[in-house]
Amino acid sequence: MTELKKIRNFSIVAHIDHGKSTLADRLIQSTGTVTDRDMKAQLLDSMDIERERGITIKAQTVRIDYKARNGEMYVLNLIDTPGHVDFAYEVSRSMRAVEGSLLVVDAAQGVEAQTLANVYHAIDAGHEIVPVLNKIDLPAAEPARVREQIEDVIGIDASEALEISAKSGLGIAEVLEAIVHRLPAPKGERDAPLKAMLVDSWYDAYLGVVVLVRIMDGVMRKGDKIRMMQTDAHYSVERLGVFKPGMLPMDELGPGELGFFTGSIKQVRDTRVGDTITTEKKGCATPLPGFKPAQPVVFCGLFPVDAADFEDLRAAIEKLSLNDASFSTEMETSAALGFGFRCGFLGLLHLEVIRDRLEREYDMDLITTAPSVIYHIHMNDGEVREMHNPADMPELNYIDHIEEPRIKATILVPDEYLGDVLKLCQERRGIQMDLTYAGARAMVVYDLPLAEVVFDFYDRLKSVTKGYASFDYQMIGYREDQLVKMQILVNDEPVDALSTMVHRARADARGRGMCEKLKELIPQHMFKIPIQAAVGGRIIARETISALRKDVTAKCYGGDATRKRKLLDKQKAGKKRMRQFGRVDIPQEAFISALKMDE
Repeated sequence: MTELKKIRNFSIVAHIDHGKSTLADRLIQSTGTVTDRDMKAQLLDSMDIERERGITIKAQTVRIDYKARNGEMYVLNLIDTPGHVDFAYEVSRSMRAVEGSLLVVDAAQGVEAQTLANVYHAIDAGHEIVPVLNKIDLPAAEPARVREQIEDVIGIDASEALEISAKSGLGIAEVLEAIVHRLPAPKGERDAPLKAMLVDSWYDAYLGVVVLVRIMDGVMRKGDKIRMMQTDAHYSVERLGVFKPGMLPMDELGPGELGFFTGSIKQVRDTRVGDTITTEKKGCATPLPGFKPAQPVVFCGLFPVDAADFEDLRAAIEKLSLNDASFSTEMETSAALGFGFRCGFLGLLHLEVIRDRLEREYDMDLITTAPSVIYHIHMNDGEVREMHNPADMPELNYIDHIEEPRIKATILVPDEYLGDVLKLCQERRGIQMDLTYAGARAMVVYDLPLAEVVFDFYDRLKSVTKGYASFDYQMIGYREDQLVKMQILVNDEPVDALSTMVHRARADARGRGMCEKLKELIPQHMFKIPIQAAVGGRIIARETISALRKDVTAKCYGGDATRKRKLLDKQKAGKKRMRQFGRVDIPQEAFISALKMDE
């Protein structure tokens, strides 16, 4: 049983690629938590896709025993958090479980957009923050400039910022000492009734649901009968322990400690993140303030390429949603694509990660429809409807007006690319809110429609700034605008997977671009195929794919011209009939490419 004053709970926050996971590796390695034989780079990133993309997706936790220079033993509980904007939800809930944060900033790149977003999560949670300048051994490192930047942009004192290189292990001992001496110990009472916060939960094929908890007050013991206060579900604690990074069984967890338990819980849905866990008898009276549930912002349809695989897709999606509470699904059908699922994600990277996992871990071939956002439709009778899919839009004469979600985007960009960034934001119907300077870099704040951001805004931003810009956003609410639904008709049949909501002023250009792209992507058939873009009943763009023609007059030589005419007329009638009954096969690539609109 560890004394409260000998425990330190902390997280590592930083922008993507500033070295969070590498620093976590060094802390684990230098304290001998993992033997050198078992050590590997990015030890806590356990999913294949995390290791491949070099990003952290799930927040991971590990317990480190550290003997300080004053000879005393301390227990350090570390949570390594994601840096990407789509997983900010993981960051904010990890913050509530700890008392302090190491703010890692790349000494060459300085403060980035995501550094700001994550450090504000930490400040909101009331953390003590220790700034750490990483990659100090790079030739381009400018620690003095970055210190100044931290003070100017974030507003925290950086005079005692630690200078380290997580890769080579330089300065790691100082980091461990700073954790012990500069971060506060947790508070809590051992004799009070049990009050524990549910930080995370995931599904394990052998143990059922594994629940990560932070004990606030009281003690959790093996065999305890416990109750979840939000869901009022009752379980008994079967296994109890801590992560070092493997599971290490313990008999009890006291106040201030982070650990896990299992209790024959069948589904992750039964464990709500942010819930308060207490004992069945003599439990605590008031629950902890929970988290806001994750709100999906981007929706898209997932359909199997082969309709016979639908049941496999259902099983795969159920297994994935076991581990990811922020991923929501419901069934839908489409005339063109058959049965599938409408899924909600926290952002485009989240969508890509889920799609990759379905294809890789469950061997699925998928068609992904256009990503769309939630629109609020105000009807003439005063009713407000939420629309996730443009194909579900009611008739225009029943609609009063449509509102779309807006975001506040913060972009940090070197001065020479500022013009391109402003132009890009104006093209996407942005409203400039703020423009300030932090050294040689501009910090631009824009009010943008989320729908314009989910397509390819991030890719475009990276290409116009040669990868130097960093971008972060948060939802700020809904606003009315001139929005219309654009349908694509192929051979006079509407293709609902290609329906999108566009701004009225840009519908014509978008429709033309879409038709031209589909003309290149759909192969020729034996009959002529018209491709049209329509808004309401008005056709705004059209392209025609010419028919493959067989030379029917080849055998016809000599004689009267009417013989040829007769054969050609016969062919024409056949083509006409074929077009009436012919089905156009739109290849899978056409769906995806048509939706990746380049300006």
